Amino acid sequence: MATDYLERGAVAGVAGGLVYGLFVATVGNAFTAGLETFEHGHGGGPAVSALTTTVASVGGGVLWGVLFGVAAFGVAYFFLEPALPGTGATKRLALAGAGFLTVSGAPWLVLPPQPPGVEQALGTDARLAWYAGLMVLGALVAALAGLTARRTADRHVAVRLAATASPLALLAVPVALAPANPVHGDVPASLVAAYRWTVVFGQLLLWATIAGVHAWLGDAETTATDDLDYPATAD
Repeated sequence: MATDYLERGAVAGVAGGLVYGLFVATVGNAFTAGLETFEHGHGGGPAVSALTTTVASVGGGVLWGVLFGVAAFGVAYFFLEPALPGTGATKRLALAGAGFLTVSGAPWLVLPPQPPGVEQALGTDARLAWYAGLMVLGALVAALAGLTARRTADRHVAVRLAATASPLALLAVPVALAPANPVHGDVPASLVAAYRWTVVFGQLLLWATIAGVHAWLGDAETTATDDLDYPATAD
């Protein structure tokens, strides 16, 4: 049965990764190429062909999709399915939200995505340490939110939503305590903000597509022992 979960997670991951890769290839690459002109000027042509960039983007998206699909909707869903709040598609969306918060949402509150041409003051080692710590905190917050949602399942929807969102307040702690990380570069602030929101949208699209495809695939089938037909034996 565990193989069933892994296969369905992988299929959902391929679908989500393909959609995400196409988004990166059609929207993200063009945006990034425009931002790179602030770093290198307008002279010179692209280092690689557009086709190569597109294939790499789609292929990379599929790889990320398979990784998230197998890890979250294969392994994690296998163990956490009974504990996830809601039913059917709601369970998948809850898991997708937890995955996004853990992998991207929480870390990006302190270390948001930076476009080409923008340099950060914090060193690589410090950023990696903070990113890893924020991923752990994001997972903890997601677990607390899921537990709160289950415990308030019989309450009014407004009360339940407020209680479920309350653990998110914990994310304000690292934001307040994180060291300053000033950035500098030639990219205008408005384009930096647009780039960040484009990256956020791409990640949300990836997780939502994986969750949607996984819900469409349905639950893994289980075979009960009493449903088996045993061959008749002679007395």
